[in-house]
Amino acid sequence: MTAKATEINLDSISNYNQNEIDLDSNSFKPNSNSRSVLLSGGEGLVEEDSIEENSFSETTTASFGSTFYLGAVENGDSEATTFSYDFGMDLSTSFTGEDSFDVAIIGGNATTTVDSYMGGDATPIDALVLDGVSYTFPLGSASVIVGDGVGADDMNTGACAYSAFTDLLSDCGTSNVGGSGDSGFAVGYDFGNGFTMAGGAAGNTDADDNIDGLFTEEDASSFALEAAYTADLFGISVAYTDDEAVSYWSLQGMLTPEGFPSVSVGYETDDDDADSIFVGITFEEVGPGSVSLGMSSIELAEDDNYQYELSYSYPLNDGMTITPGVFIAETAGDDETGVVVTTSFSF
Repeated sequence: MTAKATEINLDSISNYNQNEIDLDSNSFKPNSNSRSVLLSGGEGLVEEDSIEENSFSETTTASFGSTFYLGAVENGDSEATTFSYDFGMDLSTSFTGEDSFDVAIIGGNATTTVDSYMGGDATPIDALVLDGVSYTFPLGSASVIVGDGVGADDMNTGACAYSAFTDLLSDCGTSNVGGSGDSGFAVGYDFGNGFTMAGGAAGNTDADDNIDGLFTEEDASSFALEAAYTADLFGISVAYTDDEAVSYWSLQGMLTPEGFPSVSVGYETDDDDADSIFVGITFEEVGPGSVSLGMSSIELAEDDNYQYELSYSYPLNDGMTITPGVFIAETAGDDETGVVVTTSFSF
């Protein structure tokens, strides 16, 4: 075995200057134009030029949220104290700076008796499912949204300042606004002086979440219209919904005087003259949080049964809010009373 040494020209090396060799900590960072690196063992399976330079565009954002439900319902289907949760993830990106492509993903295990009142969503249990894909874009001076998971009322302004604790009193007691369609389009127009108008149409899905059709005799489509006026201290809206078999008129109103509790009201009626009413009051800055007190009649019922709720919501920080509350739902039998604590996370 032999070894050969090569003479090093130290004089030549000393002739290099700072302009020719400039190394610092940034010299070892990955190049912004570098290709994605394949997993070990995957070399040669994909052409280098086919690999995207970046995983996400600069306009893509993601937001996440989850709610824990801890509580029990007396005289309900089950009186057990239960713990459940739901989870949501929203992905959004823009192609022009004025549009928005959005994807909603949900999951959880919120299927208990408590969740039937609180509106928790979990299908299937402990699995993430695609809940909607939509695209929003300007059309002249109007805004348009189209896609799956889009209701006919998705561009409605509304006039409800009350944040419901239970699903019983959501949307100021006007839960039929927009109908049952969930795959379609909606258009909204803002006149710029407090007045807005919106309308839309959406098809319904069958038991297997397949779209039966859109705007033909083969399906049951929903059509909706709304006119609203909102100002700093008050607002009012009127909405009409044609849900194929039945139509609804819905009214919302709110007063939001500075330094006083906000008051929200709602009224809804259908073709059969069945109606429901709602009143809700929110007291801001009660200690570290706010108090909400609401009442509504049973949805579009002809009897005198009512629903009540009282809750106190306070933020622990920018991304976590705890809300204990109680509710009563009058029924033909024994009234059902629930005590629930929710913890909401957003990040």
